[in-house]
Amino acid sequence: MELIKDFGKMWKGVLFALVIAVPAWLLGKQFEVVGGPVFAILIGMVLALLVPAEKGEPLQAGVKFTSKKVLQWAVILLGFGLNLAQIAQVGATSLPIIVSTITTSLVVSYVLCRALNIPGKISTLIGVGSSICGGSAIAATAPVIKAEDEEVAQAISVIFLFNVIAALVFPTLGGMLGLSNEGFGLFAGTAVNDTSSVTAAAAAWDGMHPGANTLDAATIVKLTRTLAIIPITLGLAVWQVRQTRRAGGEAENTFSLRRAFPLFIVFFVLASVVTTVFALPAAVTAPIKELSKFFIIMAMAAIGFNTNVVKLVRSGGKPILMGLVCWVAIAAVSLGMQHVLGIW
Repeated sequence: MELIKDFGKMWKGVLFALVIAVPAWLLGKQFEVVGGPVFAILIGMVLALLVPAEKGEPLQAGVKFTSKKVLQWAVILLGFGLNLAQIAQVGATSLPIIVSTITTSLVVSYVLCRALNIPGKISTLIGVGSSICGGSAIAATAPVIKAEDEEVAQAISVIFLFNVIAALVFPTLGGMLGLSNEGFGLFAGTAVNDTSSVTAAAAAWDGMHPGANTLDAATIVKLTRTLAIIPITLGLAVWQVRQTRRAGGEAENTFSLRRAFPLFIVFFVLASVVTTVFALPAAVTAPIKELSKFFIIMAMAAIGFNTNVVKLVRSGGKPILMGLVCWVAIAAVSLGMQHVLGIW
């Protein structure tokens, strides 16, 4: 009975996010370098300016549900796209570069957070988004650190900016530096933030170098990076509990396993294990992965609708600078590690 009552309050907001998500998803298919989540956030923010507050109020329960719970469902379904055995076999050679770039981004974001007095949650989202897998990493991390919708929107916007630049610039840069096909696959897979932009950059390289076939290699490297969601989010969850304990909150004298290890991350891991153990074919996992992407777009539509555009623009300078420094540092470390390992 309670569930039916809650659904009665939420359905308008969920439907609202769904209506935004459909055109955003279609636009993302046409302009992959931008991606559906960015279109969804933009449409949501525009509608937030146009819809009067009194008309938007009945939507709020469903919009908040979509921005939180649907986002977690998206992360769980993302696990079905990860075959751990395949990634371990093909992506192992890229592991030193991946670890180096992730560490670099997290250190840079932490240092700039302190030096520039950037809010900690935005810094964390930009750091993990830059180093792991863009929007997916932000989607997984936001519920763990209890980030506000405006913080998520700001981090996604920063990541989007440098995704587009990377997809457009990196293929030409790789050619100027004399990267091999293998080298560019590693470069794209480790230095470009979001999966859609990785595939765009690799596809552009393949177009410039017929027969290169770097797309598959770059995608595997990118999926290997995605696995870092697991230790990073769990580490942040434990840190969050300790911070609450220090502040004298409800975790002061007790340690909650559920609080430290969010259930949606556990289900994400289980989904990866199921895919690996049962060797689920692409015919099964592809629709699930597509649904995961659509849920992320729905959640971003809700987040956009709950975002104050004016505040976002006014506070955007420092986060953009952080994203730029993380992006440049990751690219430099990726190329430097390739040189050290003799791949370049």
